[in-house]
Amino acid sequence: MRRSLIEALASVPLDWQNYANCLGADADLFFPERGSSTRKAKAICGECEVKIECLEFALDSGERFGIWGGLSERERRRVRHDRARRTAVAS
Repeated sequence: MRRSLIEALASVPLDWQNYANCLGADADLFFPERGSSTRKAKAICGECEVKIECLEFALDSGERFGIWGGLSERERRRVRHDRARRTAVAS
């Protein structure tokens, strides 16, 4: 079941969410149907002052859907994979 952006952001009290550009935006932009454009959501994220915090939240909480910190799930998966590889190399 897909969560709304509001539900996802409300699930954990986070100060940064009060400064997010997406606050009050149409959640459907950030949780598009398969094959739909993510350009508008990514443009909103691109100008957001808390996109790093948003991205870290999504990575830490394992968000599997939607645009978070300007990245799609596929892009976040790549970030997680790269981080895991760097950690393994550093060990």
